[in-house]
Amino acid sequence: MEKVHIYTVRATLPQKLEKLRELAYNLYWCWNHEVIELFRRIDRDLWEEVVNNPIMLLGKVPQHSLERLAEDSGFQANLNRVYSRYKDYMQGQTWYDKHYKDKMPQGFRVGYFSAEFGISESLPIYSGGLGMLAGDHLKSASDLGIPLIGIGLLYQQGYFRQYLNIDGWQQEEYPDNDFFNMPVEEVLQDGKEVLIGVEYPGRTVYGKVWKALAGRIALYLLDTNITNNSPEDRMITYQLYGGDVEMRLKQEIMLGIGGMRMVNRLNLMPVVCHINEGHAAFLCLERVRMLIQEHRLEPQAAIEAAASGNMFTTHTPVPAGFDLFSPELMNRYFGGFASNLKIPVNDLINLGRGDIYKADEPFNMAVLALKNSGFTNGVSRLHGQVSRQIFNTIIPSIPVNETPISSVTNGIHTPTWMSREMMEFLIRYLGEEFRSDPSSPALWQQVQDIPADELWMVHQKRKERLISTARKLLQKQLLRRGAPQKAVDAAASALSHTCLTIGFARRFATYKRATLLLKDRDRLKAIINNPEQPVQFIFAGKAHPKDEEGKKFIREIVHFCRQDDVRKRFVFIENYDMKIARYLVSGVDVWLNNPLRPLEASGTSGMKVTANGGLNLSILDGWWDEAYQTDAGWAIGQAEHYDDNEYQNRVESQAIYHLLENEIAPLFYERNAEALPVKWIEMMKNSMIKLAPVFNTHRMVREYFQHFYVPTSERYVKMSGNQFERAKRLSQWRQNIYHHWKEVRIIGAEADSQTYLTVGAKLKVTARVHLGKLDPKFIRVDAYNGPLDRSDNITHGYGTLLAWKEAAGNGVHIYEGDVFCRESGRHGFTIRVLPTHEDLPKPVGFFEILWE
Repeated sequence: MEKVHIYTVRATLPQKLEKLRELAYNLYWCWNHEVIELFRRIDRDLWEEVVNNPIMLLGKVPQHSLERLAEDSGFQANLNRVYSRYKDYMQGQTWYDKHYKDKMPQGFRVGYFSAEFGISESLPIYSGGLGMLAGDHLKSASDLGIPLIGIGLLYQQGYFRQYLNIDGWQQEEYPDNDFFNMPVEEVLQDGKEVLIGVEYPGRTVYGKVWKALAGRIALYLLDTNITNNSPEDRMITYQLYGGDVEMRLKQEIMLGIGGMRMVNRLNLMPVVCHINEGHAAFLCLERVRMLIQEHRLEPQAAIEAAASGNMFTTHTPVPAGFDLFSPELMNRYFGGFASNLKIPVNDLINLGRGDIYKADEPFNMAVLALKNSGFTNGVSRLHGQVSRQIFNTIIPSIPVNETPISSVTNGIHTPTWMSREMMEFLIRYLGEEFRSDPSSPALWQQVQDIPADELWMVHQKRKERLISTARKLLQKQLLRRGAPQKAVDAAASALSHTCLTIGFARRFATYKRATLLLKDRDRLKAIINNPEQPVQFIFAGKAHPKDEEGKKFIREIVHFCRQDDVRKRFVFIENYDMKIARYLVSGVDVWLNNPLRPLEASGTSGMKVTANGGLNLSILDGWWDEAYQTDAGWAIGQAEHYDDNEYQNRVESQAIYHLLENEIAPLFYERNAEALPVKWIEMMKNSMIKLAPVFNTHRMVREYFQHFYVPTSERYVKMSGNQFERAKRLSQWRQNIYHHWKEVRIIGAEADSQTYLTVGAKLKVTARVHLGKLDPKFIRVDAYNGPLDRSDNITHGYGTLLAWKEAAGNGVHIYEGDVFCRESGRHGFTIRVLPTHEDLPKPVGFFEILWE
């Protein structure tokens, strides 16, 4: 090909419309309905054509139309009003300003690292729930005014677009993203693009820096598809979750290591690094390297200091979900990096191993993040429990209940996911304060006083909009498939505005059991076609390109949709994305979710329905396990576990049919004299009042800030003070423990000889422990006690600290203490010994705890 001379063309806006450019380049517009309506007013049809992308809209509007708008006094008044409110938002006092600004250390900043961000469909660098959560996290951080920046990758193709062939089999398209027609801009220094170099085997790969704005928050993104790189390396940021294991490693190196170098280059180094899922965990290693280079620390001291400023959120419900890399691959990619740290490469690999003594154990990104973070959390209460069990299999010396993983239940950014009609309606009744604080229980409580007929009317309006949109999408996808005109025409009358409408839309992973509803098709058809109480279903979702079983689920559903006796009341919408999601969550009556418990880490789609007045029908998994209340939705089963999955599928599908037939449909169709479903509306109100103020990202981000960001910041300041004195001391202590831990032995233990004790009594315990050269002040000895199971194993145990009494000579020490008898039953205790230090980030550190 001939040499191409590249130039960039931008929309030419009349001076009076320049404010539009600023509004277009800040994704604040995507959660502010006034700004959306302003852009829609420019050209409604074109707005739909460019898929809600204001940058592309301004580039495609004819110049004469722009000139006309510049002289349109009505449009100018609208623009000035919207822009003024935008400026008020950007410059106004925030929750952080009021409560924390003067308390935080100078230069406090959080770096939020994530492989994907779902902020808007106009910036398609997301695939599913993880990205939606990350995008909503940034938006609430903006609303609350928290000093936070996002760090990610800018994918040339992002995730795939879905379409189905004539047989209903998922096909994937990977259209290129045009960054110059998206709400991102190149970051320039001295008029030149910023390139970040990262070492890969035998070469340096460069990432170009881009920036997107989400309100007050900047999101910085790295792009390797530039001429400085080889064709192979340009592919690193080509597809989200594309390629093989080695490509995943390359992407995660660019995200973690490149991301840290990027914020350092931009003078935006965070005090707290938030690792959103293990994909970004290599930032831990780069932070260590930076501390060694900048402060001439020894590697172990740098590891302690770096870890004190990190926190880790895990979203994975099964060990198979963690990214694993072989020792051979790690050797190849990190041999040079380890040399720069002046440590053996095996010591670096051990940072990502549960068992550091197994040379063949793969490197685990989640273990790297867990070991090198001061705090770790799951994303729902149940997922916190599951995560403690998962990591206990990796690091089994720590009891499950003491595995240091807490939880912060996910939420949704309410202004993003609430329909314009519902938002305006609630502001009318709850006041303008609701716009800025959609997590206030007191404001949501006022929903109780809203007239039932008005709330129902708003919901019905969104339902009509959903059905109208679904019909158009069905017709388009049938035309694309080459379906007969008769089928295309029939799609125009699919679904009913008055029918009970149930939505199911999510990633088609097999554990989400999208086909559970089809287990008894005759019974399902009877529910769908009930002449008195009909039910209709709208399905949507994508399977991962390599998930053949997930694709089979889609095909099975599509084939069911085509049957003559259900085709008008059971539909599948292709290419599920944020835009389709907003129509669904704001228009359905009920949201169905039936994963295999406990494999749904959290789930947020049902929360979006709640904010819009919809109800949930779900397995007690993820968020619904803690959210379910009998007067605010329905639970499928009672959290039972069956060893036979097929039997469980049968039982729980029957439970869904039973609820639809006997509770949900009858309640929906029970009307008063004014044709209102009064009891249904009461349940809608209960759901909104009890759940919406809790399951949102304003509450979630405040929890992250108060429980993790603040203490992590305080710990990092403490560990880095006085030229990292505490980090140095802690690393010396840890090395001393490792060198002498093999000398530690539990010689024996004794207890009062009483056979029976009463509740409230104390059992005196004495333990004899050989510590060798270790100082007793750095050793903790516990009587680990609790109820016994049938095999005489301690369950739900806890450690009772035994106090040092005396040295018995030859390295032996005596410890004594009282075990409190909390409850009746068979109990037991055992002795355990573990290192302790005031600067350890977790009460139980990652050591080989010695058990009696």
